[in-house]
Amino acid sequence: MATSERSDALVDKYLEHVRVERRLAARTVELYAIHLGTLTEKAAAANLALDQVQTAHVRRWMAQLHSAGRESRGIALVLSCWRSFYRWLGNEGLVGSNPVQDVHAPKADRPLPKALAVDDAVRLAEHRDPDADPWTEARDRAVVELLYGCGLRVSELVGLDVQASPTARGWVDLASGEAQVLGKGNKRRSVPVGAKAAEALQAWLAVRSGCPALPAALQRDPAGAAALFIGRTGTRWTAQAVWKQLRQRSLKAGMAAPVHPHMLRHSFASHLLQSSSDLRAVQELLGHANITTTQVYTRLDFQHLAKAYDAAHPRAKAKEDK
Repeated sequence: MATSERSDALVDKYLEHVRVERRLAARTVELYAIHLGTLTEKAAAANLALDQVQTAHVRRWMAQLHSAGRESRGIALVLSCWRSFYRWLGNEGLVGSNPVQDVHAPKADRPLPKALAVDDAVRLAEHRDPDADPWTEARDRAVVELLYGCGLRVSELVGLDVQASPTARGWVDLASGEAQVLGKGNKRRSVPVGAKAAEALQAWLAVRSGCPALPAALQRDPAGAAALFIGRTGTRWTAQAVWKQLRQRSLKAGMAAPVHPHMLRHSFASHLLQSSSDLRAVQELLGHANITTTQVYTRLDFQHLAKAYDAAHPRAKAKEDK
């Protein structure tokens, strides 16, 4: 049997195996066929049958995919398909070793966190929803100010209580201008509360007790009703509810894309770093155990500087052809 015919026969048999015995979805089988077609083409170009492929060949082909612009995640999916194929060949006794076993896709760049521009963050914080009742408006304003002004995680936000207590996960001390929060790994930290956040919190506390369901909630679940941020039922607001409400509020404020709580935390870190350049201080405020986690914001800061340079510096761009 010719080399190409032998390779095609192996692929056909394997696809039948994943379709019938493993019962993979039709779309998955289709993708496997595409990826194995790529493998067959590259092996044929090297005058190899698929059962003759070695690790060096796979590494070369992976490099070709990468140089052609294929993303790391896409290459990883291709390699996963090839790896499964050769594992099956090994189980069938058709190859002595798996040439893809120790080959991995190039490490993908860590995606940059999404942060708002300063003007957008301020516009969201200053937005007033004319359709909201005063109780909801006061609560939602305070939520935005705390998320952006203090860089809190949403879990830390919903864990805040109205008052400090031995059982409280966190609370805000307006007199000292600090929030005490319980972060990841059950680590406590103090975060400064700015003037705007303090003002919004005072406005919220002034109307919070007006929730009709609060007295019954206090009887039914005192710990839940002790929460700083509560819903209409008088119990602790959930992270999911914060996500939903913030999304709606950001769209009403005219944001180009929906805003989620962690985007405000990213914005807090990025804008603070742009102004202060104090990476250690930002690390402490965010509650990062390792400064390498915080260093991702330096890349956002550089992007901000690069855009400013491109827009303002007379030597940033080449002159247009006349």
